[in-house]
Amino acid sequence: MRYTKTVMLKRMFAIILLFTVFATPFASSAAVFNPNFLISDEEFTNIFSMDLGQIQEFLSRGSLATYMTEDLDGKKRYAADIIWRTAQRNGVNPQVILVMLQKEQSLVLDPDPSEDQLDWAMGYAVCDSCTHDDPTIQRFRGFAKQVNSATLQFSEGYLTDLAANGETVTGLAPGQATLIDDVTVIPANNATAALYTYTPHLHGNQNFVTLWQQWFIRHYPGGSLLQNKENGAVWLIQYDERRPITSRTAFVSRFADKNIISVDPSELEVYPIGSPISLPNYSLLHAENGDIYLLVDDAIRHITSMEAFRSIGFNTDDLIDVTEDDLQGYTLGEPITSDSLYPQGVLLQDTKTGGVFYVENGEKFPILSREILTARFVGRPLIPTKPSELDVYPKGNPVLFSDGTLMGVKGSPEVFFISEGKRRPILNGTIFETFGWKWENVIWTNEASILVHPLGSVISNTTMEEMDPTEILTASR
Repeated sequence: MRYTKTVMLKRMFAIILLFTVFATPFASSAAVFNPNFLISDEEFTNIFSMDLGQIQEFLSRGSLATYMTEDLDGKKRYAADIIWRTAQRNGVNPQVILVMLQKEQSLVLDPDPSEDQLDWAMGYAVCDSCTHDDPTIQRFRGFAKQVNSATLQFSEGYLTDLAANGETVTGLAPGQATLIDDVTVIPANNATAALYTYTPHLHGNQNFVTLWQQWFIRHYPGGSLLQNKENGAVWLIQYDERRPITSRTAFVSRFADKNIISVDPSELEVYPIGSPISLPNYSLLHAENGDIYLLVDDAIRHITSMEAFRSIGFNTDDLIDVTEDDLQGYTLGEPITSDSLYPQGVLLQDTKTGGVFYVENGEKFPILSREILTARFVGRPLIPTKPSELDVYPKGNPVLFSDGTLMGVKGSPEVFFISEGKRRPILNGTIFETFGWKWENVIWTNEASILVHPLGSVISNTTMEEMDPTEILTASR
């Protein structure tokens, strides 16, 4: 049985390599915490991110799950109900409210909050020099009033001002530089400007971002291709970094458009920047010192002599001049000499058995299925070869699917995603679709082609159960 969109997968093994189409070819640099971008406008106002039941479940980590108090209309309601109703009424993402409750008063995780914490849940109306006993702010005291007033301040205050006047009441605006704790900040969007207006401090907003990323940002596995939905830049997730893919030719030499997934910018901010992917695979690179290298994935192989260069059939017209900086980030691979056999790789087919081997550097690697062959070597010709000629080459490990491949065993309700050479389970069908994978991209093959990949960890949404609560930042403005 194969997966369908409605089937909940008991076990799946997967990792992501998703991208749609290049809108722009270049990806920009940023740090894990980018003070200029805290959250997207779309996320900030997404009132449908969680339903009432999901909010209630989320609050089960602390005492708010059972906390009841008077709402604005005088009726007693659970905290989750107040949060959900306020989000719908005031147009602010309930996830934003949850992060604010933790950032301001540690209320989401605190098992036994004080009455004072609950009364000033969102830190609304409490200035840096104010006390909670200030008579001028008592009308905002109370959990429901705090949640309502803070979200109204965003939706009908700061965001309305930005739409009407181009800036908030304190003069913050997208694209306009301002000093926050002696650091120059240029808000990238309205949501960022609004958050700095509410909390005019760098540390408090860094805490907001940390909580947001820990709680509500998907952490894509290595091999994922992610495209910034706002500017079209494309990134490869690899070894917990995001690598910008800066040219179309580099992309098509290694990846497929069908595997791209479009994501919100904040989902990219989780990862530090890695080295760029700028050059097409199998490029011939001419260094400043005269050395010539063959680029193979993330390694450069030194061609030791012009004799070796010519004997393999390379042409000087194909050389790409590069600087030493261009070569940074690549590992140094096996050198190519006149004795190197098939340094670019070749497909040899046994004329007796029909089996296919990938031969590179004088070693043969068996290909266990037609699916691996077509997925890894699309368009490459097969060279008929006698068994006696194949016997000359020592046998290596079987060829694996590339990172980012979705695969499953024919007739079995299992799907795998290849990441860093391992097959990783996807928890269920909901997770599969949440990550943006496409069912039509699953490759169905034989069991041997699956089991040759070592088993990796399960892919699921990042949840608070996976975190050490002591590592989650608590109240700080």
